[in-house]
Amino acid sequence: MQTMRLTHVAWQLAGAAALAALPTAGAAQGSVSLKGSDTMLQLAQAWAAAYMEAKPGSTVTVTGGGSTTGIAALINGSCDITNASRIMKGSELDKAKLRGFIPFEHPAARDGLAIIVNPKNPITKISMEQLKGIYNGSVKNWSQVGGPNQAVIAVGRDSSSGTYGFFQDTVLGIGRPYRPDMISSPSTNAIAQTVSQDVGAIGYVGVAYAKAFGSKVKVLPVSKGSGQPVEPTEENVRNGTYPLWRYLYMYTRGRPSGAVKAFIDWVRSGEG
Repeated sequence: MQTMRLTHVAWQLAGAAALAALPTAGAAQGSVSLKGSDTMLQLAQAWAAAYMEAKPGSTVTVTGGGSTTGIAALINGSCDITNASRIMKGSELDKAKLRGFIPFEHPAARDGLAIIVNPKNPITKISMEQLKGIYNGSVKNWSQVGGPNQAVIAVGRDSSSGTYGFFQDTVLGIGRPYRPDMISSPSTNAIAQTVSQDVGAIGYVGVAYAKAFGSKVKVLPVSKGSGQPVEPTEENVRNGTYPLWRYLYMYTRGRPSGAVKAFIDWVRSGEG
């Protein structure tokens, strides 16, 4: 991950030196289009609504589809901004270069990834090691991790999701596969829906989605190593004591200008 990160920074510096700001689809019209991460969908929709209220005459459209889908749209020129819950891959940077631009990264938020189970499941906490066992398939019954004699139903995102990759790298280990019988869901909302309906299910979702489902799902505190279980509160995500957190990003086609720059500047301001 660090090697990829350094490569990415190098790309940015090269892009800043070699390329001027590129025009974007919405810059001239005062409109901005965002596409990508489902994790960021609620946040981006809230940004868009508040921005349009604060800036009369502006238009901001937001769609999801996953980080990978959004990055492809940025490369193809069909959106102004990609929302991503992961950094761009080297192969994606290569494709962007072939299109004549270097993606420019804008860290936009921190996110906690909540572990949710059905409210009828009596388990009250979980460790990173137990999560690894559940999602690599070595833990097949809740009784193996202190729960009831109930089959584990592991639910996760599909491979187009940045959250899929983040959880895989952080919990399973870089390149380690998920269990073959994991239910792959097309959206974060679908994961929460499945967990709310199946007593044996477990899933991972952004904290905002866990909160939105309220009492329909139960959020588990997570421990790392010999540490105490930590809840995914805003404070714990901000200070890094909760073990499952990551940065969320916006990407543009080179340095942004016009309406796109105005929107990103507002998002990264105190008001945003």
